[in-house]
Amino acid sequence: MALGQGARAVLRPLPVGGVRFEDSGFWASRVAVNAHTSLAAGYEQLHASGVLENLRLAAGTAQGAYHGKLPFLDTDVFKWLEAVAWHLQTAGDAAPELARQADEVIALVAAAQDPDGYLNSYVNVVRNGERWADLPSGHELYCAGHLIQAGVAHRRATGLHTLFDVARRFADLLVDEFGEDGRRVGYCGHPEVETALVELYRETDERKYLDLAGRFVDLRGSGLLGDRPFGRRYFQDLQTVRETRALHGHAVRALYLSAGVADLYLETGESDLIEVLRAQWDDLLRGKMYVTGGTGSRHRDEALGDAFELPADRAYTETCAAIAVMQWAWRMQLATGDATYADVFERVLYNGFLAGTALDGEHFFYVNPLQVRPDSTLGPQGRQRWFSCACCPPNVMRTMASLTHYFATFDADGLQIHQYASASIRADVPARMGVDIQTDYPFDATVRIEIPAECAGEWTISLRIPDWARAEAQLRLDGKPIDVEGQDYARLRRDWRGGEVIELELPMQPRLTVADPRVDDARGCVAIERGPLVYCAEQVDQDADLDRLTLRGAARDGERVDIGGIPVPTVTIPAAHAEAASTTAWPYRQAGEEPAPPTDAPPTTVTTIPYFAWANRDYGAMRVWLRV
Repeated sequence: MALGQGARAVLRPLPVGGVRFEDSGFWASRVAVNAHTSLAAGYEQLHASGVLENLRLAAGTAQGAYHGKLPFLDTDVFKWLEAVAWHLQTAGDAAPELARQADEVIALVAAAQDPDGYLNSYVNVVRNGERWADLPSGHELYCAGHLIQAGVAHRRATGLHTLFDVARRFADLLVDEFGEDGRRVGYCGHPEVETALVELYRETDERKYLDLAGRFVDLRGSGLLGDRPFGRRYFQDLQTVRETRALHGHAVRALYLSAGVADLYLETGESDLIEVLRAQWDDLLRGKMYVTGGTGSRHRDEALGDAFELPADRAYTETCAAIAVMQWAWRMQLATGDATYADVFERVLYNGFLAGTALDGEHFFYVNPLQVRPDSTLGPQGRQRWFSCACCPPNVMRTMASLTHYFATFDADGLQIHQYASASIRADVPARMGVDIQTDYPFDATVRIEIPAECAGEWTISLRIPDWARAEAQLRLDGKPIDVEGQDYARLRRDWRGGEVIELELPMQPRLTVADPRVDDARGCVAIERGPLVYCAEQVDQDADLDRLTLRGAARDGERVDIGGIPVPTVTIPAAHAEAASTTAWPYRQAGEEPAPPTDAPPTTVTTIPYFAWANRDYGAMRVWLRV
């Protein structure tokens, strides 16, 4: 992500390559699995699922039936290409086979493009070329958005224009078709193209792309999408964007739209936009986000649900929705500099997002519940290699491949570190600034930061103190303590000589979290958190029936356990059997007649693991909210 020269951002993203993960460390290993396993598996699935064959059908180089029934399958290709682009930006010539595969796929995409720039295999093959016939559900503009993002990423990362030129031709057609003087008035039922058009404006400085994004935002809420199934709320078409202060409808659509509006604000500075975005954000946090950072509580329409409607076992919490929250939070961080957005980004990153991919990098969750009952028959029994609606796996891939973009920013005063990983961070404006970070975060408490000699000079380093750590965080500069109690960012301005060492100590003792009593499934329960990680209990770690255990004591660090090759810290807590097993055929009783806990059941211990690591050994009963 870049910003235009006239952007209203308080903070600015670092240039591509400004953050590089070290060879060791938590995120280095996750990104490496994505690069070496997920991208290869994704390429295989693009072939196996038939989405590449669909492009051949559109190009006229193959014959046969269209593969799949969904109109947005092209985006699986575009998101994979974006992921590959960001990896190539880091790997350079070290990934020749991946570069060859990308060139092959880009050539196929180009061949499927119509002479006037239009590109959509579903429309050209299934709808016989009938364009724009179903803006509410046809996803044509949504597909165009992902193509544009892939094209911009590929040019920024590699310097090549092959995919970028394809994307820009399509964008020019969109301007002719939907612009102020275009042939039609309309907007997409699935927001996404807005962020892409703003990014294309940043890449080209062509105002027409920004104007088209603004037009799509201005038109939404005018009812042009009609009363389709699930209603206008589902499409965020119930009222205009500037009147929408509460998020509603399909979670991914709503959150992508907010991200696009934030992009528009960053380039225009319109005060009404940032005001409504703040209101929407507050609405999301007040009662529509799970403790894991997941969003979307309804399976029926993949929707956000009402405030405090946060069922644990029926949580939808689509992986793509977690990614959308991260995209929006990052843009709000740039717009305001407020640590709240980085705090939420961190929560989603380590929990709602990371749980969506297996530690092997080859299996994925579409839905991320907070509870699985014993012998549950709900949904697939574990992570899947791919889906008939495969939006999540390549979305995870592109997010993981671009993750370094979200860890730091700069402004006229200095450098800001928002997320922590072993990394080298460099920025050349307004002066040569940078740090080298070593840490075992999120498992370990210490973040060690050294100022390299090449970055000597006067500037400010700002270190985010996570919201859960502000009362107890400790900071030392060359061994001397600095008071940071209650601060959201520790800001150190010095005439740095080079060689200085900053140590940030964050409290990693387990803590118990309770929910607002209006969250029905969490009433009478606690969640366990340690650092930025939410924990869960899996049946495989317990010596008694998970659903009959009640916590009875203080949480404490347990032994590390190897899950998927990662030694993750456990948290344990004393527990007891909550009640005797029912012997009646009717599970309801008169108040006051509840069975007593079994007297012969010995005390036990509940062992919990990070939520992101669940379902990597076995798929069975699991709970985030545990009874007390």
